[in-house]
Amino acid sequence: MIDIDYTLWIQLVNFIILIFILNVLLYKPILGIMEKRKQQFDGARDEVRTLHESVEKKMAEYEEAVRKAKQAAMEQKAEYVKEGAEEARKIVDAVRGVIPKMMEEFQGKMNREIEEARGVLKNQSQRLSLEIAEKVLGRSLQ
Repeated sequence: MIDIDYTLWIQLVNFIILIFILNVLLYKPILGIMEKRKQQFDGARDEVRTLHESVEKKMAEYEEAVRKAKQAAMEQKAEYVKEGAEEARKIVDAVRGVIPKMMEEFQGKMNREIEEARGVLKNQSQRLSLEIAEKVLGRSLQ
């Protein structure tokens, strides 16, 4: 059977002293290291969150800048298309003014050439008809 005597008290005192020694030498340093690690992880997590927010903000700024650049490019393109259409209209209008003159000049030149061709053909047709008549009759008609 177990006797409760002075050794129990010695064991109890030894246990309490051991708890204080272990608390000072083992538990508190381990808990301190664990607390430092937790603080480091929390600090790293906060830093990651801050960096993530910064990246998101910069991405939003970048996307906004790209959107504005695209919009400016589209507006500039529309302006160039408008200017090109205006230039084309001016050129077409200028050409439309020149075309009737060119048509008149062409028609006049063509009429002169037709008259010249008629004169040449008339002379040649008379000469040919004279030659044919001379060959058919076998004598000179002049």
